[in-house]
Amino acid sequence: MVRIQKYGLSDKEVQVISFLESKSKRFFKREDICSFFNNYNTLTLFLRRLLLKGRVVRISKRKYFLVPIYAKKSWVEHSFIVADELFDCKDYYIGGKAAAHYWGLIDQIPTVIDIFSKTKQGTKEILGTKFCFRRIRKFRDFVEKKIKEHSFLIATKKESRKWI
Repeated sequence: MVRIQKYGLSDKEVQVISFLESKSKRFFKREDICSFFNNYNTLTLFLRRLLLKGRVVRISKRKYFLVPIYAKKSWVEHSFIVADELFDCKDYYIGGKAAAHYWGLIDQIPTVIDIFSKTKQGTKEILGTKFCFRRIRKFRDFVEKKIKEHSFLIATKKESRKWI
């Protein structure tokens, strides 16, 4: 969950946030807003200020999450969508108890989202959700599903049965 500070937004911040929202870009990269700035340093300073105000959350080295302008005190994004954006929509799948809960095999809501990929490992907390990255050599069975018109990759129901 992102807590929003009670600082006002400058005209430039409102302009950039409005641009991103008009393009329906909740997740964005620096390249998406570089046209608003003269150089790299002013862009970095701008993003740092939005981070402090709670209007932007850093997802990875190159990707940010924009908290909508209509969010009053806090904001949470679905963890499967965040997982998909972490990996740029490829080379991963959601497994473990999160997948078992998605398929209705268990009733308990998992506190950790297990993500299987060939590149990352370790844990990271983003937007109030703890992600556990597990490195694997070979991908198992997974399917593409949608939440809020956003696709994500998740282990099949058969593959998820081993987590119960």
